[in-house]
Amino acid sequence: MSPVSDDVRTIDPELASEAFSTAQAIAAEYSVVTHPELVARAPELAASLPPALLAACVPPDPHRGLFVLHGFAVDDEALGPTPARWAASDPLQANAWDVLVLLMASAMGTVFGWHGQQDGRLVHDIVPARGAEREQTGASSSVLLSPHTEDAFHPARADFLMLGCLRNRERIGTTAACVREIDLSDEDFGTLSRPTVPILPDDSYGEFQVAAGPPPPVRTLWRNDDGVCLRYDPAYTPLAEAGSAYRAAYARLGAELERVSTTVALDPGEFLVLDNDAIVHGRVPFTARYDGTDRWLKRVNIRARAGRRPADEAAEHGYGQEVVDPYA
Repeated sequence: MSPVSDDVRTIDPELASEAFSTAQAIAAEYSVVTHPELVARAPELAASLPPALLAACVPPDPHRGLFVLHGFAVDDEALGPTPARWAASDPLQANAWDVLVLLMASAMGTVFGWHGQQDGRLVHDIVPARGAEREQTGASSSVLLSPHTEDAFHPARADFLMLGCLRNRERIGTTAACVREIDLSDEDFGTLSRPTVPILPDDSYGEFQVAAGPPPPVRTLWRNDDGVCLRYDPAYTPLAEAGSAYRAAYARLGAELERVSTTVALDPGEFLVLDNDAIVHGRVPFTARYDGTDRWLKRVNIRARAGRRPADEAAEHGYGQEVVDPYA
């Protein structure tokens, strides 16, 4: 684990083992994490986790925007090989980890997915895939995954993002930068707080149905009770459509985010939780081996608060992407 934040939460190894045993028992009962009854019961089952773990599953400090949870152990041999792509993962393989991630995220808020991403799964596998090496998606490897807000194109994007590490032999780093640590002029803030250009869906959604009407311009920056917030994905933002003043302010924002950026090299069994309104995250380049030993993360989207984003987002069409919310 990289010392990126003083918000490192440690769960006692014995309690971590107890929590994993609980997840194993639930996995044995339901076989697959997508079982409707398991998904429906996830908030209730989350309460069966050790109290110390539940106490650790609270949102990060608003001024830091992230925390690392440490203390779980992963049996690399029992885990099996890293799947060749997310769709190749065996629903029974590593199922106890899927259950544990689902329950921990459910302790923080409401877990949801997307119909157009990973077949609507609630727990995603983030692994390198052949042919996607240079994409700006979680399946890439050989390029820098640019810092971004998760699912920035959509008004119903996650409030918090949980990343759980199962395998990371080369200690490949996740980058993170907090907008509340940057130094930006009032003029630049004002420029970037006006809806000017859209953010388009990323390539992980494949084909998508565009709702009637043009892509909506969005605010890059705004403020809520926690402080400055951002909605940012330069790889999918058509900046050529903006004027020179906007592009210059956007470039200065990018430079500031790079200045305050840090790198989290997660070890197996560690979890990284990000405030999706305060933190942009990415990943450093690496060379994928495709031999079953590549980096393997689990990812969960969490909704835990309402009314903290600009009201005009409610009118956006979200490009036809529908939320998978089993609790709606």
